[in-house]
This record gives sequence, C-alpha cells and structure tokens, in this order.
Amino acid sequence: MYKGQYVSAIIAAAGMSNRMKSKINKQFIFLDDKPILAHTIEKFERCKYIDEIIVVAKEDEINYCKKEIVRKYKFRKVSKIVRGGKERQDSVYNGMLALNEKSGIVLSHDGARPFVNLKNIIDSIEGAYNYGACIVAVPVKDTIKIVDDNQNINRTPRRSLLWQAQTPQCFKKEILIEAYRKAIEDGFMGTDDSMLVERLGIDVKIVMGSYENMKITTPEDIIIAESLLKDKSEIYKRKEIAFQIR
Repeated sequence: MYKGQYVSAIIAAAGMSNRMKSKINKQFIFLDDKPILAHTIEKFERCKYIDEIIVVAKEDEINYCKKEIVRKYKFRKVSKIVRGGKERQDSVYNGMLALNEKSGIVLSHDGARPFVNLKNIIDSIEGAYNYGACIVAVPVKDTIKIVDDNQNINRTPRRSLLWQAQTPQCFKKEILIEAYRKAIEDGFMGTDDSMLVERLGIDVKIVMGSYENMKITTPEDIIIAESLLKDKSEIYKRKEIAFQIR
C-alpha cells in the first residue's frame, strides 16, 4: 500500500503484434533469459507499493500466460489474468472490472515495455496520490510537423511543449472509472488512458520518464532491447567487481 491506498497495476498484454511479423505474440518473445512479459511483470512485482497485478491477455493465451509466465516465474502479486478486448482501451476496461474492491490507485502499463524502472512506478503512484492523475512521459527530441491530408506541412509546434507519452499511466480509481464510463457512453475510442481522463476536464500531470522505457513493437526494437539488456548486465557486473575489490 501507498500511504493507506491499495495500489493495483493493470498490464495490457493482449495486442495482435502485427508489426512484429512473428508467429508468437511479442509479449512471449524471449529477451535474454525470459519472455518480454515476464521482464515487465517483474518490475511491478518488485515494487513494494504494488498490492496486486492484473494481466490482460488474449483469450487463447490465458492458460499459456498462467503456466509459462506467472507460475514459472513465481509472480505472487498477479491476482488475475483476464481476457483482452478488440482494442487496448477495451482490454484495460476488462482489467478494471477485475480490480480488487479495495483498490484506490490504478496504474495501466503496456506489457511490451519491459524497461520501465522502479522510480517511474513509484513516481507515478505518488503523482496519482497527490494530483489524481498522471502519466510517465519524456520530452521529444525531434522537431515535429503537423501535416494536412495532402502531406503538406500545416505547422510546426514548439518542441519545448511536446512530450512523448509512455506508461505507466496512473490515476485514482474513481477518476479512471468515470473516464471510461464517459467514453463508453459517448462511443469514444482514445489512444491512451490519459486521453479519456482529459475529456473529463481533469488535469493530468507529467512524470519524467526514461528514454529506455521503450515499447517493443517491431523486429528492430528487439535488437535495441537486447543491446539495452547487455549494457545493463555489463554495468551490473562492473558494480559487482568494484564491490568485491573494495
């Protein structure tokens, strides 16, 4: 719990993986010693403030996820694995329906973001506790162009105002429930949870994220992810050697 608040994490892992061009769901592709989804769940499992984890998976992958991810890696905080929906928004909503009734703060996270760090998770929980709604994001590095239907540049927004949204996205439970209720009522489909909350006129705070917190979507991303894991492993080994020498 965080300051008396029961904290739930919904991990969305029901994507179609079309851009990965793989025979298996990208969540189950191995990175180093275990599947991407296992790396992701592990980060939330290790956070002392997370009380439960709900995994949303494709219906025909629920049993596989239960056996090859949750049981195999002994994730004790995973309380339920529920069926995903057609879109990510549908999947997160299904996860919300499975929340523990004690839940007060809810995080949603992409199963294909295994490099989220503990600080991002804790900062998100604290942000939701203090402000009600927040998301992890990073400033964009490139100049962004807004174009029309003919691919002509319409305008160039100030780069200092642009941030790239990531996950986790974290909210007080009642805010997220109201946002989804309103979206369903209006037949509105957003690209992330924050978009639904923004429609309520509620301010959503930005929590500084990490450029390493990438979403693995394409085969090229796997190469980058493997490189990141190798670098982290080398850093860990150097720290171990330094500690032993000392």
